Amino acid sequence: MKLTSVKQLLFTNWHSMRWIRLLIAIFFIQQAIYYQLATFAFIAAFFLFQVVFNTGCKTNSCQVDYPKKRQL
Repeated sequence: MKLTSVKQLLFTNWHSMRWIRLLIAIFFIQQAIYYQLATFAFIAAFFLFQVVFNTGCKTNSCQVDYPKKRQL
């Protein structure tokens, strides 16, 4: 993966759901540190993964692209 594509992935297409996921991740990071629970750390890691790679079904990133049928 090129550095420019990583920069483009991180710094473009920031919509409201991506910001909300970032806030949720920050909240769970804070809770994981305060309560010293690994469960909160895993939840935070899950949301951070979604933020960094811009994944999630609400943004149609988990949509399955079916091949187009060829006409005979």
